[in-house]
Amino acid sequence: MRPAKFRRRLRSRIIISFALFGFALTALFAVATMYMRARLEDQLINNDLGRLVRNFVDFKRDNPDENAQWRLPQYDPPPHIYGKNFFANVPFDLRKYDSTNVSEITLPAADGKVRPYKLAVYKDDDYWAFLWYDYGTRKLNERQLLIALGIAVLIFAVLSLLIGLWLSRRVMSPVTDLARRIRTLRQTGKPEPLAPHFADDEVGELATAFDDYSRRMTAIVVRDRDFNADVSHELRTPLAVISGTTELLLASDRIDDKIRERLKRVERAAKQSTELTNALLHLSRSERGAPNDGETTDVAKVVEQVIDVYRSHIGRKPIDVRLEVEQPLEVVAPSSVISVALGNLIGNAFKYTQKGDVVITVGARRGVVTVEDSGPGIKQEDADKLFQRGVRGESSEGTSGAGLGLAIVIRLCELYDWKVALAPRPQGGAVATLDFRLRP
Repeated sequence: MRPAKFRRRLRSRIIISFALFGFALTALFAVATMYMRARLEDQLINNDLGRLVRNFVDFKRDNPDENAQWRLPQYDPPPHIYGKNFFANVPFDLRKYDSTNVSEITLPAADGKVRPYKLAVYKDDDYWAFLWYDYGTRKLNERQLLIALGIAVLIFAVLSLLIGLWLSRRVMSPVTDLARRIRTLRQTGKPEPLAPHFADDEVGELATAFDDYSRRMTAIVVRDRDFNADVSHELRTPLAVISGTTELLLASDRIDDKIRERLKRVERAAKQSTELTNALLHLSRSERGAPNDGETTDVAKVVEQVIDVYRSHIGRKPIDVRLEVEQPLEVVAPSSVISVALGNLIGNAFKYTQKGDVVITVGARRGVVTVEDSGPGIKQEDADKLFQRGVRGESSEGTSGAGLGLAIVIRLCELYDWKVALAPRPQGGAVATLDFRLRP
């Protein structure tokens, strides 16, 4: 799993947050412990050294004999005291210290190494006293304590991580179960209540909201599917009547050429409406190929029929229409569906091209049909937007239409796993590509 994806997961964020919180809390505790220990120890040692150096002076004042032994433990180096007649003998590096505080200095020890000391000083008119305290051992203890605290921080960080793993599993278990049940509903297509499977908590409220949303969406989809199916079914009968009547009229020899041409236009329109009705019926049922499951269609023949049906969009415009079949192309899908998909692409090319050419190529690449025109073209950033319902391009101003044709095409492509695309044509105009190869 990639690190970025791991961090985006809610469970991962809970684990990381808990581990960081535990680490930060124990690290802060360790730092506070070291600080308080050093502060309190310094204060105690300084107070003790100040008291001892005063006691030492008092002892020397009461026992001026040089052989008088101070009963406290010996210091290394031993305390030094100077009378007022011997102030000149005080080393220069000690004269700068006064009795206001305890100073930290370094002195060479017996082993030749430099060691840290604390120096307590007492000065009055009769005596100057200096008392050293070796706190190198204290530094060693500090180092040992720091190591111990570091180990404790690591232990608690690992413990926090383990607790975070356990808590995240407990916290995310209902959410994971909810996601699994939703995926199951999507696969089976049978909406079942989710709320009864969860406790009365936040996840239960989310499941209840999903149930309400599912009920409303199911009702909308059912109404939409039934409406499309009913309309498509009911339109079949009048369209069949129109087609039959037109066919009978065309077979008559009592009509002139002008009326015959108009009847052919009616026949083409009826055929186009029938194909569109069948395509919408397939969409409403959401069944690939129903009711003509397994039907194989010759795409080149469909293109010829589509060109004939939509030729009325050209009118008297100086447009050269060319159909180029580079290789045979057969698709397992009803001819009505392919006709509607290609009809919208070819019809748009006829409608928006004022002059020049429209080239339809079947088998430009394996399983691909392209429709190229020399019209006003489209912008690359607007290509995908044109497949949205109700969206029309800038070049459609002044023309009729509701922006539904390409929306129907994209729905058919999603149903049959095809791919459709629009792009600007390098030499001007636009190119539409319909790839009948199944997407992986």
